[in-house]
Amino acid sequence: MSIDRPTPPRGFSDAEFETRTARCQAMMAEQSMAALLVCTEPEVRYFTGFHTPFWQSPTRPWFVVVPATGKPIAVIPSIGGASMSATWLDDVRTWSSPQPADDGVSLLVDCIAEVAGAYGGGSVGLPMGPETHVRMPLGDLDLLRERVGGFVDATAIIRSLRMVKSEAEIAKHRHICAIVSDAFDELPNLLSTGMTERQAFQAFRAEIVRQGADDVPYLVGATGPGGIDDIIRQPSDREIADGDLLIFDTGSTFDGYFSDFDRNFAFTHADQGAKDAYRAVWESTEAGLAAIRPGATTTEVFTAMNEVLKANGSLGNDVGRMGHGLGMQVTEWPSNTDSDGTVIEENMVLTLEPGLVWESGKAMVHEENLVVRGDGPELLSRRAAPELPII
Repeated sequence: MSIDRPTPPRGFSDAEFETRTARCQAMMAEQSMAALLVCTEPEVRYFTGFHTPFWQSPTRPWFVVVPATGKPIAVIPSIGGASMSATWLDDVRTWSSPQPADDGVSLLVDCIAEVAGAYGGGSVGLPMGPETHVRMPLGDLDLLRERVGGFVDATAIIRSLRMVKSEAEIAKHRHICAIVSDAFDELPNLLSTGMTERQAFQAFRAEIVRQGADDVPYLVGATGPGGIDDIIRQPSDREIADGDLLIFDTGSTFDGYFSDFDRNFAFTHADQGAKDAYRAVWESTEAGLAAIRPGATTTEVFTAMNEVLKANGSLGNDVGRMGHGLGMQVTEWPSNTDSDGTVIEENMVLTLEPGLVWESGKAMVHEENLVVRGDGPELLSRRAAPELPII
């Protein structure tokens, strides 16, 4: 299949980062926050544009301080100095790392003190809540807390910033979703009975990359005789047979932004129970799409989908949610649950992911990606067929 698909620009303009920082600083001012510290890959990348696979190495800590005014300041190991200096930042402070006795802590303390002093005092924020973490040794964090005087929770600021995407971010999501949609369309030409699960995974991963993805960091799924009970495991050497069901769920990336959706198939034939379960999750997704609008809540979307599943005889769904936010991570805030209650805003990028158990040991999950618009959701993934596809 030929690939004729326009590619959005890589990276972002300085104006994009200026807007992100200004939004952050406005929220910091409301809380009299003199500085905000971030130290994880997506937050560092969000404020700086620093995009590198070097985060796979856990040896060195990396820090960015957002002051009350002005550009963020990077406090990073010297190995990243050249790359960070190529971003929009002007102030990049480095040390030779690793130095376990003082791996950037003193340099970071001095930076925070300088920033807070220029502000005239004020608290220092650090994300502490769900779906955040601190990427530094606990001993160093304890020392930093002691020398800085403690932190206040800045999760709400980071969450608010990253949940609502710019059009430039959305373009990257749209592009990778189109790539993966095309790869899924090719799947019937790639797979057949007699292949092993491992061979099927390898073929699909290669097709996604051939279609134009930068990477396929997340690919799970399974096959099973007439049904599947574990959809997130690694592939095995089990051979695919007539009557098997297959699910592939992939988080693929373009320029650091994810797609995350799945597709289900049957090989040669499927029984009526599998067909009915597939139709139920497809119709549940339709109900979710109809419920999504600015001002609605994630709980309302969950309820709309769950009512369809219950009406179709669902025996349950204990995975905890039916979709989530999407961005620089394959899962982000918010979660579509019966209690999340997040108010949906325009330009959020979300997944809908209803699932049910229709017989003991047989689950069916369906997922689509979308961006919230004022007049309804814009699908980013190509809508799945309403009936279970047969290979």
